[in-house]
Amino acid sequence: MPNSRYKFNPESLSFDKIRLGFRAVLMRTLAYIVGSILVAVVYYLIFAIFFDSPKEKALHREIDQLTLQYELIQREMGNLEKVIGQLEETDDNLYRTIFEAEPIPATLREGGVGGVNRYKELDGFDNSRIVIETSRRLDVIRKRVVIQSKSFEELIGLAKRKEEMLVSIPAIIPISNKDLTRTASGYGLRVHPIYKIIKFHAGMDFTAPSGTEVYATGNGTIAYVQSSKRGLGNHIIIDHGFGLTSIYAHLDRFNVRVGQKVERGDVIGFVGSTGMSVAPHLHYEIKVNGSNVDPVNYYFNDLTAAEYERMIEIASKTGQSFD
Repeated sequence: MPNSRYKFNPESLSFDKIRLGFRAVLMRTLAYIVGSILVAVVYYLIFAIFFDSPKEKALHREIDQLTLQYELIQREMGNLEKVIGQLEETDDNLYRTIFEAEPIPATLREGGVGGVNRYKELDGFDNSRIVIETSRRLDVIRKRVVIQSKSFEELIGLAKRKEEMLVSIPAIIPISNKDLTRTASGYGLRVHPIYKIIKFHAGMDFTAPSGTEVYATGNGTIAYVQSSKRGLGNHIIIDHGFGLTSIYAHLDRFNVRVGQKVERGDVIGFVGSTGMSVAPHLHYEIKVNGSNVDPVNYYFNDLTAAEYERMIEIASKTGQSFD
């Protein structure tokens, strides 16, 4: 920048050189600098408004990728929700029906995740909606998975209990009864062999020689072993659990003791004619929750459908019991 300037002199008709002082030079320099800065700022603002920097372009690309990923996650969560829904439907309508359990209430399965401000920290951004929606659906899925996991744990327990129940049900004939020829008297009204009156017969009679083996008809615990010369005579009661008990009466002798665990098919005693009995035979009863039921309906491990019909026919033809 020149440090001097010229002024026209009308008398000499020439330009006289005028030297500038320090202050004037300084002011002109500052004005030049300030003007340059203002121009630069204006250019920068225009560029910043209408053009993205490389870093901003990279950030925009990253945001677009994250948005796409969130959309893909949403799609996968939709598929996962369908799978969970199928598991829940199968659980309620099949597994729980098999194990006689109540379905899980829909309000428990579909209940929301608590807290109105649960996603407050995710709000206020350009992509808040998709982030909040993804978080909400993920929380609901997580809750449904937890509930379903607990349900399966319960079903495992029910399955184990069901297995225990199946082996505990008195499901075989208590003595060897080839061709059903030892079936003597059935359940229901029968003529008493001693009193000759019609009396309710609470079990089934099987004729057999004294000393014939008597089998436990299901897993259980020996609850009662009684020697008697009256009534049921020498008899055993097995507690099978699940409200089921079985009674084996008029035995000659025992092969078990009270408190002993037995399994289906174990020999627990031997046929006799003790108590109120007119001939060697086994009197057999089944009780459900303390009430007598027809034992013929519980031989499903031993009898085919045809044999079951034949046993009912044989038992119903006998008008007199043996005890």
